[in-house]
Amino acid sequence: MPFRLLPPLLAAANLNVGPAVTPIAFVNAIVQAYVRQHQDPAQALALAQIAPASLVDPLARITAAQMERISGAAMQELDDEALGWFSRRLPWGSYGMLARASISAPSLGLALQRWCRHHGLLADDIRLQLTVTGDSATLRITEQRDLGNLREFCLVSVLRNIHGLACWLIDSRIPLQGAQFPFDAPGHQDVYGVLFSGPTTFNAATAAIRFDARYLALALRRDEVALQQMLKRALPLTVLQYRRDRLLVQRVRQALLSQPEQSRNADDLAALLKLSPRTLHRQLKEEDASLQALKDEVRQSHALALLLRTSRPIKQVAQGAGFQNEKSFIRAFRGWTGTSPAEFRRAGAPAKT
Repeated sequence: MPFRLLPPLLAAANLNVGPAVTPIAFVNAIVQAYVRQHQDPAQALALAQIAPASLVDPLARITAAQMERISGAAMQELDDEALGWFSRRLPWGSYGMLARASISAPSLGLALQRWCRHHGLLADDIRLQLTVTGDSATLRITEQRDLGNLREFCLVSVLRNIHGLACWLIDSRIPLQGAQFPFDAPGHQDVYGVLFSGPTTFNAATAAIRFDARYLALALRRDEVALQQMLKRALPLTVLQYRRDRLLVQRVRQALLSQPEQSRNADDLAALLKLSPRTLHRQLKEEDASLQALKDEVRQSHALALLLRTSRPIKQVAQGAGFQNEKSFIRAFRGWTGTSPAEFRRAGAPAKT
């Protein structure tokens, strides 16, 4: 389920393209929201090309496009972006307002804290909480009232929404370490492997997702202009579109900087990061980065600092920047700056010990 969904279109486009993995149980939850407001879901079902007969088939599945269509139609017809989950409606535009309140945060961690706090101001039926324990961050839902027969749809959607928002804010895939839910495994439990990366457990105390806490320190990549465009286009925020993972680039930079002796080559670096060399290169390529470019970036930055801020001999600067010998360092340095390390030092700031 996306955070903000496509509005219903009257065009007769075929929505049955793609795998049908979304369980009909989620459609029935939307139908139940119509029933609660004494409205007829027939038009929304027709727009989404969902046959009414399929609602009574527990094994029926629909495509992502169909789910987007019926959700968007229901949000507008019911004027409730929460689709009946809570004791009061969230009028159309509520989630856009929450995103606008979060987008000015300097880091993902603060943006998610704002989202959790402001969500509670709109709907106190649930409480969202972000906590960090060791290396893991947890986004947890505490139920403040009985969510009834919309419970599964609500908990799944809220966690998917906030995960999708987090990925969009930093323009990065955020792999999950795990997801958990406080109910029995449903008959359609296989879909959870599609909705949430990482293992999913049921019969837990609360609903929650876990991920690497280092993502919380990443700066946001979106601004008000990007938000306006996203809301205008009603872009579905799904996590599957984010192939890049910004955290890996950061981890590689940190390893190269802090442990140069243990990261001289791809095999050593991959072992240090607990990855295979093939996975390391593949994921960096997905992030439009390369190991050599990152090594050059880190080495250059460190070498410049050593040259300008210390009086170490060139040989020691080369070693400090991770080069095996002075000759290879001088050759690389000329490629970076067009001059030698000694010439650069003489032209720069006075050396400090």
